[in-house]
Amino acid sequence: MNDVDRMSAVVASRPFRHFESDRVRERSPNVNRDIRSVGLSIMKSVEERIVAEVGAWNGVTTHSHRFGGVEFRVGRRELGHLHGSRLADLPFPVRVRERLVAEGKAQPHHILPESGWVSVPIRTDDDVQRVVELFRMNYERKG
Repeated sequence: MNDVDRMSAVVASRPFRHFESDRVRERSPNVNRDIRSVGLSIMKSVEERIVAEVGAWNGVTTHSHRFGGVEFRVGRRELGHLHGSRLADLPFPVRVRERLVAEGKAQPHHILPESGWVSVPIRTDDDVQRVVELFRMNYERKG
């Protein structure tokens, strides 16, 4: 079983998580809807910023990712992908992944922690910059 098959199996076996905002929405739908729409607007701009930057590099193409979000490729090689504006996943050789994790630049992949993949939560502008830098590092790496 390859990494993609293992990831698919793990994702399919995990229950859908309901967030606190879902319960609040039942009690006050108008307030929660307004808050959620503002949050989605801000979150979307983060994804758009990353797509605009990485997608503009020579030879990079963007595609829908099989687990949702946006995937970046150079030729047939995946540079990584975004899960909306909240998380980036990027493939590296295990040795590079170990260094990135040790330096605090990334976390082991959220589903396949023993692989070369890393995950980077996106919460701040500094995180956006770090994600773009990691995509650049992967872009410049010989594939």
